[in-house]
Amino acid sequence: MPVDPCSNASKRRGRPPRDNTRPYADTRQLLVQAGLVMLTQRGYSSVGIEEVLRQVGVPKGSFYHYFGSKEAFGQVLIAAYHEYFCRKLERCLLHPAHSPLQRVQDFVDDAKNGMAKYGFQRGCLVGNLGQEMNALPESFRQQLIDVFSEWQQRMAQCLREAQAQQQIPASRDCEWFASYFWIGWEGAVLRAKLEQSAVPLDIFARGFMHLVQSPHQPT
Repeated sequence: MPVDPCSNASKRRGRPPRDNTRPYADTRQLLVQAGLVMLTQRGYSSVGIEEVLRQVGVPKGSFYHYFGSKEAFGQVLIAAYHEYFCRKLERCLLHPAHSPLQRVQDFVDDAKNGMAKYGFQRGCLVGNLGQEMNALPESFRQQLIDVFSEWQQRMAQCLREAQAQQQIPASRDCEWFASYFWIGWEGAVLRAKLEQSAVPLDIFARGFMHLVQSPHQPT
């Protein structure tokens, strides 16, 4: 995980608003939560700092007391989303009472329910940022790549358990299929937002399950 770029007090500018009775950590966390919601709905470039401050009720000009820059804020949001998403993956993919392939389906179902809950307005923050990488700070690139790498490791572990239980052929390259899953999944999430429907998620999940259980490894 990247080091929080806002931990260096020398980078902070400005002073906390005098009328703000909330503790520093609470206000900072509220700003992170507001940023997470906005970036799962929209792109980084379209979210303004003033909009985030207004959502939390923090006066204009106080942002730099909590974060060194918008870039630093973005790095913190990526790290926070990664931490949240890893908890979701561990809850679904490591469920001891379910078979490994059922755990993959559990993850799909959980995502479908989550997107439907918010009217298919929210997607994957990491996927959203990846789509606009050419317009983002270059520091985001490796951070996003590292996040996807960790997600793939968790999926590969689940698929290796499926192999051990003979749910998928022993010839399956689990690392390859884990990479394939996340590349395809992010596209399915994008399409689900576009169509405001869970159908793209179901189509991808069925295709993945068929492919991973096929006796022939794709080349």
